[in-house]
Amino acid sequence: MVLAKVIGSVWATKKEEALSGSKLLITRVFEPDTSKELDIIVACDYIGAGIGDIVIITSGSGARNAQGDKDMLPIDAVIVGIVDQVDLNK
Repeated sequence: MVLAKVIGSVWATKKEEALSGSKLLITRVFEPDTSKELDIIVACDYIGAGIGDIVIITSGSGARNAQGDKDMLPIDAVIVGIVDQVDLNK
């Protein structure tokens, strides 16, 4: 899992049928201890995240199974949490 900030959204009128109704958000992964910005990931959002939110993203088989028994979803990343606060012990 990684932490990322939602920076935009993707609109796709034509997409794989299994993605119908899915909200796609553009996120930028960052290191929580340095705030260094890393990769940009497009992630499915089923929990209602919005632009500016800090979110938790999971990828791979965890992402495909995030919605229960939909094991054939063609996704690689999904938002599984909206972060309220991050505390680091340095």
